[in-house]
Amino acid sequence: MPELFEIMKALGDETRYNLVKLLLQHNFCVGALAKRLDMSESAISQHLKILRNTKLVKGEKRGYFTHYYVDRELLREVAKGIVELSKLKKIETECPKSGAKNRSCCRKMKNNM
Repeated sequence: MPELFEIMKALGDETRYNLVKLLLQHNFCVGALAKRLDMSESAISQHLKILRNTKLVKGEKRGYFTHYYVDRELLREVAKGIVELSKLKKIETECPKSGAKNRSCCRKMKNNM
């Protein structure tokens, strides 16, 4: 799921995360989002462009304005990918270098314990 990484990167920015939270509650135009986040319309537009490029946010033209919304199905797929990641089992094996003496990575691990 290549888009998972791009979406996670996009959501890693606090402003874009807040935009998605707002857009999950209601469809908004740039002006309304700018007022709610106390930012300029051009800054909001730049953030929306990044979110649109990931396909997480889409726009619908209504007269002169474009109202933006979140693709909830894609968001669910991303969430599912993160949940699957959390279910990976830990492999309980020793470090391949642990049998060798004077390995700096293993000495550091022992010193931290």
